[in-house]
Amino acid sequence: MSKKEIFNTDKAPAAIGPYNQAIKAGNTLYVSGQIPLVPETMELVSSGVKDEAHQVLKNVEAILTHAGYTFQDVVKASIFLSDMGNFSLVNDVYAEYFKEAQPARECVAVKTLPKNVNVEISVIAWKD
Repeated sequence: MSKKEIFNTDKAPAAIGPYNQAIKAGNTLYVSGQIPLVPETMELVSSGVKDEAHQVLKNVEAILTHAGYTFQDVVKASIFLSDMGNFSLVNDVYAEYFKEAQPARECVAVKTLPKNVNVEISVIAWKD
């Protein structure tokens, strides 16, 4: 049985609570939910939902890359929105990052998200 490995990178926002950016168990990488924080400044992107979604996915990509994975290795994505009215905007951005072999996913609206952002995304990736 393999041990779990912890992954954190300064190319993605530092955790704002008692968690790590990602944990690898066996061949599976579990990436914590990412919000639109700019890693270098820890400031929130607030110029619109599409810009927020781009920053969130850039943060996810930085963590995946640091752990040796890519978007093509993602098998499950979870999208949390503050308003389901933003679904199509976020979906358009999401499609730019997941061009082929799209993962299983769900998208749910929640009452509030950390720091009152509009979008949060977590992923699970796997590879041999």
